[in-house]
Amino acid sequence: MDPRLDLIRHYRWLRQYGLNDSHSGNASVRNGDQYWVTPTGACADTLEADALVRCPLDGRPATGASLDAPLHRQVYAENPAAGAILHSHGAYSVAITLSGRDFIPVDFEGQHYFPRVRVLDIAYTDYLDQAPAQVAAVLAGQPLVVVRGHGVYACAENLDLAYKWTCSFELSAKTALLAGFCAANPTPSTPP
Repeated sequence: MDPRLDLIRHYRWLRQYGLNDSHSGNASVRNGDQYWVTPTGACADTLEADALVRCPLDGRPATGASLDAPLHRQVYAENPAAGAILHSHGAYSVAITLSGRDFIPVDFEGQHYFPRVRVLDIAYTDYLDQAPAQVAAVLAGQPLVVVRGHGVYACAENLDLAYKWTCSFELSAKTALLAGFCAANPTPSTPP
């Protein structure tokens, strides 16, 4: 499959399954000595392959690329095995990590894939300057990282695996939030 079409497909899935709103998040796929990235302000519902922005791995991102394009480039530079990056804003993922503390999944699958998820606390005003280096450093050693209040970055050899990490983490976050709610509001043992 054309890597651009695969990128569009996965970016749309993030929207379709509630991990992004119509214009949030971004995505990229490595292709030789370059990478394709979603344009800034992209709408997942209408994005087409010819709107993706081709950027060099060894230079500045091209005009029109996502504001996160420098972050994607930095991740690829520090992780030669990385072939794809997905950035999502899943509500459960963001909510469970708003404290800024690292997240430890309570479910089996979450524990199996990522026993501890790093949560980076980067001031919103410093995000564009600090996020590329901090996110890339974490993704060099684990499949995903969260920027507090901003969202999840998942990195893998291919888009499908990055999508799996994104979905698995969102389900872990949802499970943890539901378990906390149930513990705080136990079901009565007998009907009222």
